[in-house]
Amino acid sequence: MSNTAHRLTRRNLLHGAGLALSLPVFQSLGQERGVGDQSPRRLVCVGNHLGFYPGNFFPKAAGHNYVPTSTLKPLDMHRDALTVFSNLDHGLNGGHGAVQGFLTSIKKEEAAGFPEKNISLDQAAAEFVGSKTRFPSINTGIVNGTDMCWTRAGVHVPPINNPAMLFRGLFVSPPQSKADVERMRLEHRGSVLDVLRDSARALHRTLNAADQDKLDQYLTSVRDVERRLQMSKEWLHRPKPKPSIEEVLDEERQQIDEVELFYDLMALALQTDSTRVATFETGLGFRTSELDLGSYHGLSHHGKSEDRIGQLQVVEAFLTTKLSNFLARLKEAQVFDNT
Repeated sequence: MSNTAHRLTRRNLLHGAGLALSLPVFQSLGQERGVGDQSPRRLVCVGNHLGFYPGNFFPKAAGHNYVPTSTLKPLDMHRDALTVFSNLDHGLNGGHGAVQGFLTSIKKEEAAGFPEKNISLDQAAAEFVGSKTRFPSINTGIVNGTDMCWTRAGVHVPPINNPAMLFRGLFVSPPQSKADVERMRLEHRGSVLDVLRDSARALHRTLNAADQDKLDQYLTSVRDVERRLQMSKEWLHRPKPKPSIEEVLDEERQQIDEVELFYDLMALALQTDSTRVATFETGLGFRTSELDLGSYHGLSHHGKSEDRIGQLQVVEAFLTTKLSNFLARLKEAQVFDNT
């Protein structure tokens, strides 16, 4: 992380504006960058619905010379770029509910009481750096993901759980006829939103304070959709980058293989500057049977059983190994230092 990134507060992220480029920038070719965009900043968030078993994750001693646990050992090659934090649970606990506060810091049930609702860090960052990339953010996940990502309107952002769909979105341009149909669809939706917005504003003076808050939330959602529509129009006819991997086909595959595949696609998305914000979620239904282990959900209710904790150790080391490979790929692509 850079010093600039350290200076960004949550409020800065919510109200800032950034510049970006649509394609990878090659310094050796002397390509120009946008003003204030000499070094694009990127954010990747990785979450797990069931979290990690603390005894397998947190080192016993603090400091740079800590002894890595079984979960952290696969990441040890990145130790100089890695910091382990604890006590950041925001007071949320429980095997399945804590993840909702991972990137939001609040419970989803309490979102209505905050002007920014429970917007997650990734979506806040997307508002800051996503205006000039094809995708403001890319949210991916195994199974149906988690409750990790939320918009400013308090709406859950479901992850893309099909690698082939993500590949097509990143690298496959539609035929001209389909592009024209998509342009017409976007224009129609824009016209409908104009009517909805104007009608909603006319109601504002007739409502009580509570209903005005609901209306403001609605208008925020409308503005968000309008912004996304405008960005979609701008990118509709721009060519997509060429992939450096073979086409990802829409076929049945093991989830343990999809983990690395999603990481590979996320790395390519960052490398081609298709997005600067990406997330990956491991859902509740992750098939640990593919690792010859018991049910992931069942293992999480380990009851301090040494056998179940040992199986969790295998699952978690598998996940951090894939994360370590992803970080190594970012380093190889020379995008790690700004991510």
